[in-house]
Amino acid sequence: MTRYTGPVIDPHHHLWDISLKRHPWLERARADQNEMVFGSMSALLRSYGVADYAADAARQNIVASVHVEAGWSDAHPHEESAWLDTLDLTGGIARRAIARVPLVDPRAEEKLVTEAANPRIVGIRDIVSWHPEPAKSFAPRAGRMADARWRAGLSHLAGLDLVFDLMLYPWQMDEARDLVRAFPETLFVLNHAGSPADRTQEGMALWRRGLEALGAEPNVRLKISDLVAYDHAWSFDSLAPVISHCLDCFGPERCMFASDFPVAGLHASFDALYEVFRRAAALLSHDEQRSLFFTTANDTYRLGLSDHAAAAGKDHV
Repeated sequence: MTRYTGPVIDPHHHLWDISLKRHPWLERARADQNEMVFGSMSALLRSYGVADYAADAARQNIVASVHVEAGWSDAHPHEESAWLDTLDLTGGIARRAIARVPLVDPRAEEKLVTEAANPRIVGIRDIVSWHPEPAKSFAPRAGRMADARWRAGLSHLAGLDLVFDLMLYPWQMDEARDLVRAFPETLFVLNHAGSPADRTQEGMALWRRGLEALGAEPNVRLKISDLVAYDHAWSFDSLAPVISHCLDCFGPERCMFASDFPVAGLHASFDALYEVFRRAAALLSHDEQRSLFFTTANDTYRLGLSDHAAAAGKDHV
């Protein structure tokens, strides 16, 4: 068993400044303390900046990362991307970013064009995760992926060379398969291993079937991230079969390990997460491990890191 020790790209984390009051979901959590699917929100009710992420990730050889939209208020379009550009990102943190544009917005095309003009922005996320329990739902209603207006907004991504980060629940995977087949020119990145939130035998069987079906679609890649959000009493032995199924369905060349910090920090340290990743990948070849920790993310999100630059840990934005 040889563990991966090379350069690492973290393709999914968040930054926020809670004092700006631009994240309605955090404001709601502060007001009512409802638990979301990943549990109590109390530990997230603080600002999480570049220095916080750097401290958490300091021991994992992270050479670059991808910031993913963090639920910025719809009333203030483009502000999150503009805010990121004000931060000191010279160390490679948030070298690239996934922005949010509500795709049902009548001005979605205009907003997508604006985001695409920012060289840091390489993709869009408009979460479709719907749950029958309102506190665990990230989308306002079911069936968003089949909505004609939503799809009209999505149709502009391929022409702008933007990927789409797809966050959903397993019971939405049939709808997602129809979606990715309808947009073969768009590259989709399934977040959080498809969110296996229902840990019952039936729930996990549904997740396994759905993931296998999506893995058969060539324009879908997978982030193996935040597994601890759905398995609060996790251990390596409980997470390893989930990771194994992800790899069986997508192969290492279409998978990438990601932290989802600070959200995953509700249930595990950054180092503990990457210890699981390194241990689970140790039986794979060096090239397969490199795909999981570096190459897939580098290619998917156009990070542009050469082997030499990555090995040196340098940011060549």
